Amino acid sequence: MSDSKGRKTISVLSPVMEKNRRIAAYNRKRFDERGLNVLNLISSPGAGKTTLLEVLVRRFGRAIAVIEGDVQTERDAERIRAAGAVAYQIETHGACHLDAQRISDAFDRMVIPSECRILAIENVGNLICPSTYDLGEHLKIGLLSLPEGDDKVLKYPPLFSRVDLLVVTKMDLLPHMDFDPDRVEAECRSLNPDVRCFRVSARTGEGIDALCAELWG
Repeated sequence: MSDSKGRKTISVLSPVMEKNRRIAAYNRKRFDERGLNVLNLISSPGAGKTTLLEVLVRRFGRAIAVIEGDVQTERDAERIRAAGAVAYQIETHGACHLDAQRISDAFDRMVIPSECRILAIENVGNLICPSTYDLGEHLKIGLLSLPEGDDKVLKYPPLFSRVDLLVVTKMDLLPHMDFDPDRVEAECRSLNPDVRCFRVSARTGEGIDALCAELWG
């Protein structure tokens, strides 16, 4: 392919991304063999991923297990275990996303209950880095909280153009925030017409039943 000045553009498939793709496909095969619905939760720090997962654990019990990704500490995994589910912590020590190899290694080390049907992966808090890495998940879920503002979807299109589910969190704050959830959903659909949208509050329970029904399949 040439541009208007006759310069040729050569597409080069990154060896790193190609390796990740192969491992992700291997992960997905293993997840399918175990009958697991695997979720990849992506958001900025503080959007409420861990709090939402605590609510899901209380709903699903040992039918859900969690892989936690953070730069440092086991704090989120400890919260999930306290809520009643198996959790494995990945500390990236600086990396801003999880990749398929880290998930494969974690899956090898986890003791997942036989009754488990959902494996949730909480990615490192970041709206950019995790968006392009396939982990082998069945659903990529983007979370956006009210305090972040309703202008983020078009600012971060690599994520919101790829998500299967958009989950707007902290809806209990709506009376106190200048935030338009209709705008958020419309802008996400402009990038991603097939996205399914949910509005939830872990504090009040708003929208949790509908989200759980979607995840349970």
